[in-house]
Amino acid sequence: MRTFLAEPAVADPPARVWRDWLLLAVIVVSAVPEAILRDDLPWPVLALIACVGIAVSLLWRRTYPLAMLALAFGTTTALGIAGAIAGTTSTPGLYTMALVLVLPYALVRWASGGHIAIGAAIIVVTGVVGITTDPGTVGEAIGGLTVLLFPAAIGGMVRYRGAARSRELQEVKLREREQLARELHDTVAHHVSAIVIQAQAGRTLAATKPETAVDVLAVIEAEAARTLEEMRGMVGALRRDTDAELTPQQGIADIPRLSASAPAGITVGVDLAGDISTIEPVVDAAAFRIAQESVTNAVRHATNATRVDIQVVTSPDLVHLTVVDDGRPNGVPGIGGYGLIGMTERAKMLGGTLDAGRAPDGGWRIVADLPRRAVVS
Repeated sequence: MRTFLAEPAVADPPARVWRDWLLLAVIVVSAVPEAILRDDLPWPVLALIACVGIAVSLLWRRTYPLAMLALAFGTTTALGIAGAIAGTTSTPGLYTMALVLVLPYALVRWASGGHIAIGAAIIVVTGVVGITTDPGTVGEAIGGLTVLLFPAAIGGMVRYRGAARSRELQEVKLREREQLARELHDTVAHHVSAIVIQAQAGRTLAATKPETAVDVLAVIEAEAARTLEEMRGMVGALRRDTDAELTPQQGIADIPRLSASAPAGITVGVDLAGDISTIEPVVDAAAFRIAQESVTNAVRHATNATRVDIQVVTSPDLVHLTVVDDGRPNGVPGIGGYGLIGMTERAKMLGGTLDAGRAPDGGWRIVADLPRRAVVS
């Protein structure tokens, strides 16, 4: 089993962000006056060039953490050795070069396991060379090593939490896809059952009323075409094969039943407008699931909520669902925000959108727009 250090915590870290440029500017602005004002530097120009060079390397610390660490620590080691050979009485580097502490963090945060091991060896070698060229007490050596390892420890914690968060998000998405798979099973089972019944009736009528069998075949053809189309849409949205359970599929027409399941003290109002009879079953079920999850979130996470209003308005191409509660939001709805992530994933897989945020009059509002027929890219 590989540990979390065996692979990067993020698949594609950004090469440069505005914070990197800001950090570079702060370092340069600090290094230039230090190099000018300090009178104990043996080689102020060389120290300034080395400091700025290391600062520039920070721009690539996310994409090439090992190379940038090797460059920075190699530069500081070379300065230390040069100072020892020249017999200087003071450290030839700038205090601003403490910026190298960012690189152990970047190494553990974004590098692979093998690169982390190599980088750790480079840090140890740098520490040994530093103690050799500028000997001090054992306490100073231990303190220096601790200072170097502390950013690496922080990088490891951030990496682990990021990887754990990513796994949890994937589990939420997977559960939504498994639910869609069960709904696919229900849809297909319904249509296939109708096809089987019509086929049996057609075989019976073919012997006595051949002309009636033609009508039966037309019904079978229509049912089969609709089933095939729905299967293509659902299978395109799913990413994993799974066994489906036989569970009743609920839709928009069942949303009024949510009022009966609400706890005492909370009223659920439902307003359905438009034709809901020809909505594709998977979209119909998705609208119900989103409404159900929204009510659950309001009950569990909204403070002092007394009412939840659900409105569904359908048009020839769209199902517009709005859920608003009158409570005070307590953080992000759903456990760790995952309820909201699951609803968003479900809407996205069907070609729709979902937005959530504070309502103008207070409370929490969720707005979902779903196509009447699933659109899978």
